[in-house]
Amino acid sequence: MSKNTEYAARLPDEEGFIFYPDDEHDTWQQLYARQEGNLPGRACQQYMDGLQALGLPTDRIPQLKEVDKVLLDATGWKTAPVPALISFGKFFELLASRQFPVATFIRSKKEFDYLQEPDIFHEIFGHCPLLTNPAFGHFSEVYGKLGLAASKEERVFLARLYWFTVEFGLVQAKGEPLRIYGGGILSSPGETLYAMGDEPIRKPFELLDVLRTPYRIDIMQPIYYVIDKIDFLDEIASMDIMAAVKEAQRLGLHEPMFEPKAKAG
Repeated sequence: MSKNTEYAARLPDEEGFIFYPDDEHDTWQQLYARQEGNLPGRACQQYMDGLQALGLPTDRIPQLKEVDKVLLDATGWKTAPVPALISFGKFFELLASRQFPVATFIRSKKEFDYLQEPDIFHEIFGHCPLLTNPAFGHFSEVYGKLGLAASKEERVFLARLYWFTVEFGLVQAKGEPLRIYGGGILSSPGETLYAMGDEPIRKPFELLDVLRTPYRIDIMQPIYYVIDKIDFLDEIASMDIMAAVKEAQRLGLHEPMFEPKAKAG
């Protein structure tokens, strides 16, 4: 998570208020309006319920205190303002204490369609609605605690679990339509449509399989893993995840389903 970024987070004042200029509120409004039309019939019901509960403003960037009030009442979670990028250690520490890191900047217009690093729209619109759900909140807390205790090498495998669930997870109950719960998809108009189309491969969630699957952050995902209900995240949290990590380390990674990223220069 620690790498160079052109973005700088906006800092809260002594009362916790974060000032954003009008053009940044305008970016939020445009992003929200575009996704608002994409999500019905594609996002899972738990996400839609959470979005309604949060009551996010459509015309301005919300203050974190507004979001916290709903999350604390629902599941005991709250947000934590952070710089554009934080260390894995800090990330796990926050999750373990039921605090969801929110980078307090919003993408520039030139990166309107795709941003490699998480901005406030990704964090608040993409993830916070599901933090009103107990199973999602519990899984996120357990994940943070595992990450805190894991070695640097183990954390690389744990990152794949987060990627294919919290960020890019799909859900489909038997006999029901496919739905999205991953915030990386829900905050991306392009990936929202792509993930529900015919091009990507979709496989049932198997922990060891997920831990061995490579991914790239700068492309549409060639593969998604599907759980059968949001409450299955509780079942994942009760699995011996670190034993599966050790087995994944022993077996090695699956062959990537994408071309290697071209090196600059």
